[in-house]
Amino acid sequence: MNEVPLGILGGILFCLILLSAFFSSSETGMLSINKYRLKHLVKNKNRSAIKVHSLLERPDRLIGVILIGNNFVNILASAIATIIAVRIWGDAGVVIATGALTMVVLIFAEVTPKTLAAIHPERIAFPASWVLAILLKILYPLVWLVNGLSNGLLRLIGVHAAQHNHDKLNSEELRTVVNEASGLIPAAHQEMLISILDLEKVSVEDIMIPRNEVVGIDIEDSIEEIIEQICQSRHTRMPVYNGEINKVIGILHARHAAVFLRDPTPSKAALLKAAVEPYFIPESTSLNTVLLNFQKDHQQMGVVVDEYGDVQGIAALEDVLEEIVGEFTPPTQDEEEEIQSLEDGSFRVEGSTHIREINKTLDWHLPTNGPKTLNGLIIETLEFIPEHPISLRVGQYTIEIQEIEDKVVKYAKLQLHR
Repeated sequence: MNEVPLGILGGILFCLILLSAFFSSSETGMLSINKYRLKHLVKNKNRSAIKVHSLLERPDRLIGVILIGNNFVNILASAIATIIAVRIWGDAGVVIATGALTMVVLIFAEVTPKTLAAIHPERIAFPASWVLAILLKILYPLVWLVNGLSNGLLRLIGVHAAQHNHDKLNSEELRTVVNEASGLIPAAHQEMLISILDLEKVSVEDIMIPRNEVVGIDIEDSIEEIIEQICQSRHTRMPVYNGEINKVIGILHARHAAVFLRDPTPSKAALLKAAVEPYFIPESTSLNTVLLNFQKDHQQMGVVVDEYGDVQGIAALEDVLEEIVGEFTPPTQDEEEEIQSLEDGSFRVEGSTHIREINKTLDWHLPTNGPKTLNGLIIETLEFIPEHPISLRVGQYTIEIQEIEDKVVKYAKLQLHR
């Protein structure tokens, strides 16, 4: 080495630092690459992606060949830098070479290439994978030996390097992925995906029409009253019950009702024949299960019952789908919106409005682990049924009762205090 010109030694040192930067950036790029984008590219037959995926199947071997190469070039660079420094500065060159090479390697062979690889992992990992694959074949005996010793030590602490990590995501992690994808996914699609993930958390009682709002046909009414009710109804399906809502005996579809009404001598027997058997849903059933059961059993509406079999309300397929895509139809002229914005920044809300709907519409955080409607929340908070308009505080929200009807809060004014 003493006979080799300094210019050649300097050129070799420069090449070794470049090789060190290559190994450092390859390690960061290969391990930082997006695993899900990589799998997508593999499905699309991208050759570089396939090569990267193949190397990542055994990360112990990949890290082994990278570190063997990196350590070799770094040690060789240290030796050459020391020779150069000693020939220039004598014995003091050892200290100078150590300090200078440390800074050069740190900046140009570690921090800078690794930062670049972390920012653009695919640009680094894809071309590097071809070189690393060739080096792995050449150095395989040495890699096998190093990995054998390393994996043996890992087995002593219960870690098996050959086990594959399939990177499975739970629903909360998937929600985070969807939220972080804003800009890649249209906002409407993003909201729909989040709503689908929420179906497992939401039960049917959160979206059902409560029993006091159910419009149904009492078979004990006169045939004239029944016909008039059918003609005036705006619903495509109505429960048919015997005396009280807890005794549901069928569901009448508008299509079948039209056939019934065309009968010159309509009768209750014909009405019952036109109705189909009711479909019952336990009130604690998740919307995900309800949707799957609707599909499996070819149903579009169900009667929601509690643990005692009492009817709590009805839920239609449309109600479940609205949880995913939002409201299908705006309120008619005869209907008021459940949540109305007021000039002072507060909101006028119907007492029967579901708390989840309020939170979803206003981006609020009213408690949802108890009562499902605003009226229920007010009564639970007060611990009595209000008879006169009063105000109460729930967390950072002020609720002012405005109208009470039949011991039920009809309307309330809600305001957020930040």
